Amino acid sequence: MDIEFALALPREAIGIPMVRRALGDSLRSLGVTEDCVSDILLAVTEACANAVRHGGPANRYEVEAAIGNGRCDVRIIDNGHGLMRVPEQYPPADTENGRGILIMQAVVDEISFDIAPGRGTTVHLRKHLDWDDDAAFLRRPMLAAV
Repeated sequence: MDIEFALALPREAIGIPMVRRALGDSLRSLGVTEDCVSDILLAVTEACANAVRHGGPANRYEVEAAIGNGRCDVRIIDNGHGLMRVPEQYPPADTENGRGILIMQAVVDEISFDIAPGRGTTVHLRKHLDWDDDAAFLRRPMLAAV
């Protein structure tokens, strides 16, 4: 089963719960385990928060999600100044910022960045899905080949 959707959101924190609701409800309706849903939503929340915080001067950002072939792919696209570099280690404990990318890396299977300095950043998150034993699509009878 393939599900795809895209959202264009104001660069304000109010949009982040909308993304979480749309993506979380989609994954849960297919029978993805709650642990897997939580990991994806944590990573997406971090990426959206970065787009809200750093995505200027544009006043919008986009989220594209695709669920299919046993995985979830999400792209968070902003038109900001572009990420300067990807951190390789956690910042000092007394630092409030800078942990989001490392958190994303910890909870998804793949993360990549398309960085265009002065034109924006696209964060691509990919996670292989774990299914509940009673996932709806697993209970569907298979159609016979014609």
